[in-house]
Amino acid sequence: MALLPDLGTEILIPVCAVIGIVFSLVQWMLVARVKLSPERNASSNYSKNGYNDSLIEEEEGINEDNVVGKCAEIQNAISEGATSFLFTEYQYVGVFMVAFAIIIFLFLGSVEGFSLKSQPCTYSPEKLCKPALATAVFSTVSFLLGAVTSVVSGFLGMKIATYANARTTLEARKGVGKAFIVAFRSGAVMGFLLAANGLLVLFITINLFKLYYGDDWEGLFESITGYGLGGSSMALFGRVGGGIYTKAADVGADLVGKVERNIPEDDPRNPAVIADNVGDNVGDIAGMGSDLFGSYAESSCAALVVASISSFGINHDLTGMLYPLLISSIGILVCLITTLFATDFFEIKAVKEIEPALKRQLIISTALMTVGIAIVTWTCLPSSFTIFNFGAQKAVSNWQLFLCVAVGLWAGLIIGFVTEYYTSNAYSPVQDVADSCRTGAATNVIFGLALGYKSVIIPIFAIAVCIYVSFSFAAMYGIALAALGMLSTIATGLAIDAYGPISDNAGGIAEMAGMSHRIRERTDALDAAGNTTAAIGKGFAIGSAALVSLALFGAFVSRAGISKVDVLSPKVFIGLIVGAMLPYWFSAMTMKSVGSAALKMVEEVRRQFNTIPGLMEGTAKPDYATCVKISTDASIKEMIPPGALVMLTPLIVGTLFGVETLSGVLAGALVSGVQIAISASNTGGAWDNAKKYIEAGASEHARSLGPKGSDPHKAAVIGDTIGDPLKDTSGPSLNILIKLMAVESLVFAPFFATHGGLLFKI
Repeated sequence: MALLPDLGTEILIPVCAVIGIVFSLVQWMLVARVKLSPERNASSNYSKNGYNDSLIEEEEGINEDNVVGKCAEIQNAISEGATSFLFTEYQYVGVFMVAFAIIIFLFLGSVEGFSLKSQPCTYSPEKLCKPALATAVFSTVSFLLGAVTSVVSGFLGMKIATYANARTTLEARKGVGKAFIVAFRSGAVMGFLLAANGLLVLFITINLFKLYYGDDWEGLFESITGYGLGGSSMALFGRVGGGIYTKAADVGADLVGKVERNIPEDDPRNPAVIADNVGDNVGDIAGMGSDLFGSYAESSCAALVVASISSFGINHDLTGMLYPLLISSIGILVCLITTLFATDFFEIKAVKEIEPALKRQLIISTALMTVGIAIVTWTCLPSSFTIFNFGAQKAVSNWQLFLCVAVGLWAGLIIGFVTEYYTSNAYSPVQDVADSCRTGAATNVIFGLALGYKSVIIPIFAIAVCIYVSFSFAAMYGIALAALGMLSTIATGLAIDAYGPISDNAGGIAEMAGMSHRIRERTDALDAAGNTTAAIGKGFAIGSAALVSLALFGAFVSRAGISKVDVLSPKVFIGLIVGAMLPYWFSAMTMKSVGSAALKMVEEVRRQFNTIPGLMEGTAKPDYATCVKISTDASIKEMIPPGALVMLTPLIVGTLFGVETLSGVLAGALVSGVQIAISASNTGGAWDNAKKYIEAGASEHARSLGPKGSDPHKAAVIGDTIGDPLKDTSGPSLNILIKLMAVESLVFAPFFATHGGLLFKI
């Protein structure tokens, strides 16, 4: 028997979730202390640690009220743009949600011809389970819950980011450490809200569904899978729509502003500059938040489905059953302690301490989490139990489950650090790419692509080892746990990730408000570290997506009643080869969308520079709203086809070709999608940081490549522009593609198993 009684579990999980929510509100209040209204002489007199906290402006004699007012005004514009875009996007997505909910209900209800009679259970036919109609209703409800939670997480993240960006800029006047803390705290608000909300909603849903299902845990957890589907389908639209939005603006602003007109990045004369800063929030924050929430929801669902047909579910051992949720609960507490290390225990005094501080976050959270997992495993699990393994039960002991989670956790750290090595300008790979800009843009592109392909090697080995170890210990359940392990420190991961776009925005605001170049240097340093951490975040998202999707694949294969997937059978092989093609088709759609939207943007920016008199001199204001509208319209229109491709493929394949071909498609998409996703993200990140490396001119080598505007710098800007859609649109959306197809197949598995494969039945 486990040490922790069932009641303890019922109390512990919601308590941890509430602690997470309270902690994020406290961080929010601390960020809100930075005032966006001018105050006179309040801050110039006191000194802290012997440092005099005087503002730079006072030394340089710039009017402070003016600067603060400008910052507030720009922040307002960004916030309004982001909010209106998200509302427009959610209107379209809402229609889709309702339509898809109806599809789920009809497909799953038709499995038993909408009958209300109890059916024999799928895995133990001697017992009676609730009718398929119940599964249809509850899957639909949990789908809608997951979708709403996902949308809310993204929206709240965007709100806090647009709230904090100008505050980061203002704090940068007092020093880089102050600015870092504001940006990091606001990232933490998002991380903790999301982790705690996801956990709490899932926990409450399980308890409410239990009122109806009673002892039928198999049906209960099968209908919970809809939660993961809802979370991920929203994430797909958020990621693709947001990614197209942000990159259309970014590419347009860079090509005309930096390459043609030779004005600096985020210059207020550039008409696309507001759209670019709005894009950082809707793409990197709202999209990323929904994405990681989706991963988290799916890995929990995959683990719960497998557990419900293992000894935990058969013997109705609640604590063992909810082990995946207990891991996440401890994760929230661990991340809480970790966050204090960045904001309260140490103070950052110099620019070079920023990146180490962020890396320390990852290491501390991983080390503490290892201990946390050990405690949970020994208190909540019986010493031995059985796990469902493709039709048989496999005997497993608790230390093996501990290793499954731990191996996922550490694999995540390895992937994070490899990503950092390939995308940070402190190491040779990016410096080599920067060096290749001497001979123009072509060599830069060649080196960058090579770097991306090379950066796939170690992460794939890490994922492979992780899969082998966890599968041999605890079959598919082990893989789901490894994915959960990788995501157990999600609150810290998201905090580090949201920090990037916030400091990016802060730099933009500093430039637009006309603050001194020393402030811009500080925000640039924050931003360069943010670029790398964003790449680390994407590495985590992709690695966990691979594991999640494999776990879901295993659950799907069990549910559809396939005993083994035979690669040599033609049905499966055609699925494999088509599945491997899907990520390319999807990437083609998203890249082309960014390209065509950027084309419109470039034309509009050129038109304004040519027709508005006094724009280049800075006497006239550009028309920001038109550019925001171009981005919005393009992304809403262009997110539909890629979304439809991902959502419809499993339905069409499963219905027409049956479960075996579908299993091939899932495996193929997983295998090829992971490679493209990692290489695209890292190539884009490396090009971006190569450009920043040349601009910062921090070393002798960087200075030899020229100031801004030199030929190597222009070549670097072109590389960065090509990399934008790779690292922010295609790459990150691909991990949603592989997860979403797998979770959708799992939700519709009962239908495919009974009615699928129409073409082969003719």
